[in-house]
Amino acid sequence: MSRRSRASRERQHVHCDSCYSRRCRARVEVSVCCALIPCRLHCGALFHLCKEEDHLLLCPNVRVPCLNAGYGCPVQLPRSSQAAHLQVCPASVVCCSMEWLRWPTDDTNPHSYITLQENVLKDNEGQGEALDVAVALADQAELYSRLKMRPLYPEQMEEEEEEEIREEKKEEMAMAEFVTGVTNSDANKENSSVQNSAGLVLSKEKHNLCDMMFSMERGGCAVAQENLGNPEQSPRPAERGQAQSAGDLKEAETQDSGVMGLAPWQEGVMERLGKQLTPQEYSMYIVHHGRMLLNFGQIHACTPRELDFVYGSLEPIPVQTLRSFKVPESYHYRSRVHMYETVARAPCEQRGVDTSDLGVNEEDWFSDEAAATLLGYTEGEVMGHKISESKAIDCLYIDVGTQTHSFRSAPFKRRTTLAEVMVDRPLRLRLQLQAESVNSRHSRASCVFAFLCGHTFHRREFAAHVRNVHSDILTCLSGWFEQRCPLAYLGCTYSQGRFEPSTQKATVTFNQQLRSFNLRPTLVDRGGGEASLSSLPYEVLCHVTSFLDSLSLSQLALVSRLMRQVCSSLLQDRGMVTLRWERTPDSHGGARWRAKPVWEFSRLFSSVDSWHMSDIPPMSAHLKVCPHYETCVHSEPVPLPSMSDKQRCSQEERMSLVNLFTGNRW
Repeated sequence: MSRRSRASRERQHVHCDSCYSRRCRARVEVSVCCALIPCRLHCGALFHLCKEEDHLLLCPNVRVPCLNAGYGCPVQLPRSSQAAHLQVCPASVVCCSMEWLRWPTDDTNPHSYITLQENVLKDNEGQGEALDVAVALADQAELYSRLKMRPLYPEQMEEEEEEEIREEKKEEMAMAEFVTGVTNSDANKENSSVQNSAGLVLSKEKHNLCDMMFSMERGGCAVAQENLGNPEQSPRPAERGQAQSAGDLKEAETQDSGVMGLAPWQEGVMERLGKQLTPQEYSMYIVHHGRMLLNFGQIHACTPRELDFVYGSLEPIPVQTLRSFKVPESYHYRSRVHMYETVARAPCEQRGVDTSDLGVNEEDWFSDEAAATLLGYTEGEVMGHKISESKAIDCLYIDVGTQTHSFRSAPFKRRTTLAEVMVDRPLRLRLQLQAESVNSRHSRASCVFAFLCGHTFHRREFAAHVRNVHSDILTCLSGWFEQRCPLAYLGCTYSQGRFEPSTQKATVTFNQQLRSFNLRPTLVDRGGGEASLSSLPYEVLCHVTSFLDSLSLSQLALVSRLMRQVCSSLLQDRGMVTLRWERTPDSHGGARWRAKPVWEFSRLFSSVDSWHMSDIPPMSAHLKVCPHYETCVHSEPVPLPSMSDKQRCSQEERMSLVNLFTGNRW
């Protein structure tokens, strides 16, 4: 209950506390009952005057902020309309989590489409790229930006400078502050150094380590000091000989002989320690004298079986096989005799070998950064280890693997990615054109590189995006939505789009910068002069742009300031608001991450309910002019199997099935 409601509860009257009738006719009296009034917001409720503040907390006509106000929605609406507003709320967004998988190209496979991928980039220069090539290039650019060089080639890195290390630590502290919520001032206090009297500066971690090393000795000294201050705990020598009975005399004799002491070699010392000492003193005694107690048999190194309540009742399982342990082969003398006998060794010569002895050119010494990096990450994903990783064969021998690389762009910086290395290199497609969807057969564990859609859409637009992009286009891109020449494996780059929207004539294109599909309408040139769109009135422009999809609005806003103002008028109805995190420096020299609401349009093109076949010639028409389609014309007749010269028999004397396969028919 809020403070205001508690205050109003204290001011309520005796009758009003239990009165909920709309037809209350109680007489108005001081501290007993107040007048009955209707809601001033006209919601239809009747209540006593003292309950007005409590009613405003539940009134459906009170204007309250949206439920997504913390995510950037600025709408103020009645409380009864909050649920209906969520369907059109600009902050009600969904991030697409659809994934697809790709494999890198295999240069050693003769049946791969290596020739096609080399020719498709040459033939498409200056022309529109095919959909599968455009999507593969966009995925490759994203893959290059997230593959770092440091995990694979630590020896190729530059020496780290102190300034770079400090900046990286500041960013890590900023990220830790964003995750844990710890401020930089608190972090500076925790990481502050401790100065001693000699002027030496020790960090807090080293100080805690030294403190832990000597904490046990300090605890032992404190216990000894307490025992010196309490003489009652130690037995007095004068009291040992004052026994009157025989039992007391016997106890005194045993005490004089040293049986009642606390030395580790005395009998029953553990029982006496448990009775005479506190738990803290008992633990300190075990820490300091644990080795002596083990040597004299006072304690056990491990729990005996008869005292173990968990494993004490378990019976050992008998071994069913004759040999339960296989001796490594390197333990046998015959397997390693070549290491000791010089006669059995192969003749060898100590000689220094250089790269020039291999007989290769200097240009071939350097490796391709993209090919080597993709191969290294592929090996790590598929095989679970790096290339040429050291592997133990048995207990004696270890396969020591070494893999050296020579790159022209080496050495690399600390945070260098593959995209930064391949900026000035010629473009080459190194991923397969065919993508695999994530399903029960192809999972992320069975493939190398996974790609995430990651686009943000309004909740009402998400269903259309999944249906048109992922279900209709991406999953059917290879061979169905876009068809390539059957001789593509020989290098033919011809492809044609087979489908178009049933409501309009348009072609599907892909924008690599935006990583999104788009519908490009087929325009018919009707002649006439060109009219400027900016010359139209502002109201007409707003009406025209209201028919555009979200992707077209986002691109139209980049044309001019006027178009940006026109598109901004549609943000409340067609746009969405998201939180964008920005890194800002603070006064302590560090950095913080702050969320800033950003209004934008989504990457959704016009929704397509159905597709139909495009009016294009069939693929057989291309095969007539395909340069890779070579026809084989036979000028000489070829005899059929039933037209043998040796077969002169009649209809009744046909050859049997055995003679058909064993006889020489030619």
